[in-house]
Amino acid sequence: MTERAKTVKLMIFDVDGVMTDGGLYFSDSGEEMKAFNSLDGHGMKMLQNSGVKLAIITGRTSRLLEHRTRNLGIDYVYQGAHDKLASFQALIAKVGVTAEECGYMGDDVIDLPVMRRVAFAASVPAAPELVQQNAHYVTGRQGGHGAVREVCELIMASQGTLDAALAPYLQ
Repeated sequence: MTERAKTVKLMIFDVDGVMTDGGLYFSDSGEEMKAFNSLDGHGMKMLQNSGVKLAIITGRTSRLLEHRTRNLGIDYVYQGAHDKLASFQALIAKVGVTAEECGYMGDDVIDLPVMRRVAFAASVPAAPELVQQNAHYVTGRQGGHGAVREVCELIMASQGTLDAALAPYLQ
């Protein structure tokens, strides 16, 4: 799995169930709410600073996600992507990378077409068995509770950039 993660130049994340716990929360007025984990966010920033580009492909559309991705500095965001493979193909053409230079983290069957094409596919423990079987790595942490951070650190460790990313905090 670390050999696969070593080749990642573009890491793509699903949102619900990966960056969040998968719950859909609504206020009395019908406004959608999501909880994002700050550990995950910092892991994504460290991964990005290590030279890996980040992207989001999600089936849902949310203004909340626009705010979160802007805060994290993620330039490539595909929302309302019911055909994630088509979004993936458009994304890699735009970024100028191959599928073999990509990683993807998803948690449901809608993610399988992309997971089965990338060099490194990750998932979470709550994912259906079929999704876990098609992942190269299943996190120990649940989605929305540090799973993204775990994958970011795994990629950086495999690429030899984790120590440098953590060094400023150890001085």
